[in-house]
Amino acid sequence: MLKARVMPCLLLREDGLVKTVKFKDFTYVGDPINAVRIYNDMEVDELIFVDILASQRGSDPPFHLIEEIAGECFMPLSYGGGVKTVEQMRRLFSIGVEKVAINTAAYENPRLFGEAAALFGNQAIIASIDVRKSLLGRYEVVIGDGKRRTGVDPVEYARKVESLGAGEILLTSIDRDGTWEGFDIELIRKVADSVSIPVIASGGAGTVDDIGTAVKEGHASAAALGSMVVFQAKGMGVLIKFPKQSELSRVLDQV
Repeated sequence: MLKARVMPCLLLREDGLVKTVKFKDFTYVGDPINAVRIYNDMEVDELIFVDILASQRGSDPPFHLIEEIAGECFMPLSYGGGVKTVEQMRRLFSIGVEKVAINTAAYENPRLFGEAAALFGNQAIIASIDVRKSLLGRYEVVIGDGKRRTGVDPVEYARKVESLGAGEILLTSIDRDGTWEGFDIELIRKVADSVSIPVIASGGAGTVDDIGTAVKEGHASAAALGSMVVFQAKGMGVLIKFPKQSELSRVLDQV
């Protein structure tokens, strides 16, 4: 078994899958159900789906689509996007989701972490933290799909969400999202070294070696892959794929 988890992180927009670059300029990449079936065949260990419109609209998560996705999944499924209440979480868990990622709503109402953890267990609650660098090079937590600055340092916020009850952190570098330039190792290491809960590195993966670097040098517990698992290569067409087990073993077995 690999020493770190590696998972596709897929973005929902309406009923389709898209991929963004720095949280903008989305490209349509296909049908989510078809992607799940392909990942089933590839024996992927875990999947994350994030709806990028639900929070912007203030709407509920797309329960009908999530239920259909969960019904096809042979692997654990995490979902984020538009989750604001424990009632929504309860419904998501009832239709087959195993972990729920909360972002903007939990920033605005931090008690949501504790309420959710008390009801469903810490292991089921992911704190989704999006980070962007300021013009002065300072890391800052942003919410609202990357549009609202908070002025909060991600290390400070990571410690806070852990203390409130989050069982895991999905840490996304907006500056690296969709760039294929590799993870922001400095950011990952700062956050991972400040908490005891697992940190999933997200944003920027372009090669299998990037995954190994995130784990070995960034101290991430897991890596989430976007462009790398929905495109043939940078600048090329759509192809749902996943690194071979032998490739992942090469970079992760020695961690």
